[in-house]
Amino acid sequence: MNEAKSCSVEKHEEVAEALKALVQHTTQLIWSDLPVDVQQRAATVFCDDFTSLIAAREEPELQALSQQAARVSGPAEATVLNGARPALRLDRYSTALVNGTAADWAELDGGYRAVVCHAALYCIPALLAEAEATNASLQDLLLALVVGYETVARTAHAFSFPGLVLHPHGGLATVGSAAAVAKLRGSSADETFRAITTAATLCLPGPFNHAVSGALIRNVWPGLCAQNGIRAVDWEPLGITGSPWSMTEVFADIFGGIVDARAFDQALGEGWKITQGYHKMHACCQYAHSTVEAMLSALEQRKVEPESVEQIVVATHWKGRRLDRPQPETSLAAKFSIQHIAAATLAQGHAGATAFSADSLVDPDMVRLRDIVSIDAFPEDLPWPNDRPSHVKVVLSDGSHLEGTCLSAPGGADQPFSTQVLRDKILGNLAPAYPGGAELISAALDLDQAILAAPWRTTLAQMVG
Repeated sequence: MNEAKSCSVEKHEEVAEALKALVQHTTQLIWSDLPVDVQQRAATVFCDDFTSLIAAREEPELQALSQQAARVSGPAEATVLNGARPALRLDRYSTALVNGTAADWAELDGGYRAVVCHAALYCIPALLAEAEATNASLQDLLLALVVGYETVARTAHAFSFPGLVLHPHGGLATVGSAAAVAKLRGSSADETFRAITTAATLCLPGPFNHAVSGALIRNVWPGLCAQNGIRAVDWEPLGITGSPWSMTEVFADIFGGIVDARAFDQALGEGWKITQGYHKMHACCQYAHSTVEAMLSALEQRKVEPESVEQIVVATHWKGRRLDRPQPETSLAAKFSIQHIAAATLAQGHAGATAFSADSLVDPDMVRLRDIVSIDAFPEDLPWPNDRPSHVKVVLSDGSHLEGTCLSAPGGADQPFSTQVLRDKILGNLAPAYPGGAELISAALDLDQAILAAPWRTTLAQMVG
């Protein structure tokens, strides 16, 4: 390690004290402390990510992972959400691994756009396993989600990394899982602080480019981190912990993050991070959602046959331009390929899950369309919330062209989806696997007091039974 780049003692202590202040605040929170809009957002975010996880159940690699985990699992404690009848139940660590891997597979989970962070994804797989194993209520699970979300989002603000080098799924998910599980277990402020700092040493230095290249290990990182986050809370009572400086030693000294300690304890209890996240309707990287919307806008002008297209030009923001993979080899790479995303939206009229099927990778028409997509820079850098714009130009063989522009894709805090649109997505992802669960999920979305108070284990058993 280069000593010149290491944090000073003062900076280490500043971060540790700010994190302690955050933890002191979150450990004291009870459900009734949360404003109603925060409670509602917690239920919506939970149900959205929960059912997006289920949507990936038929992926062959996930099915194989479930079978392998079942062969080595300990006593059954929690449910793998793969639609199996009877339900597959494994120990909480194996369940967190499998469900956590499924949770980002379909690319339909929400995120937190203010920084590069999928905060709910980094909490929910661990919480699902822990809440079922310990018979916690849905209300306690949702409170722990708010706390975990707040903690990991503030961590992402506190350590910024330039250039999309470190993927947040490996770098942050252990912190979120540990914070959420510690809250669910009722850990004290000191215990929670030690669990979170321990979790920082158990993160994974995953390369961001693994998503673009389609390396499927990227999808496993949230599952591994969910396991590690639970373990960090397990080991704290044993005295197996990190140090008060673990957070800065890992994220700043080793990973090279730029530190802003104030992000941990500034304006606690105000502007809850979970209210500022986004939801996704398109099954691909959010950096490309403006490209999808721009293409759909262009296609509104007239019907286009794929064989009549001679060129597609996508001018987009710098993060979107990093999604450069003309001929993706895996479905993951396709979800992070501007070429595939633009071509699939044109050919199929949407960017849903089927637009990224295995067949779409080798379809001759798609291969041709991807080859004629070029990526340029959007003419100007725009301020938030229009910092992820895209302009699409489709040139046709008759010499005409279609154009569309999207400055900010719907789904974020600036253009939220309606309650009904989100409910339709949630129930649509749930129904094929668990058709009997619609009433229960609807009750959760409505903050029905009976379902909030019921053990999550009981509710889930009714849903998957």
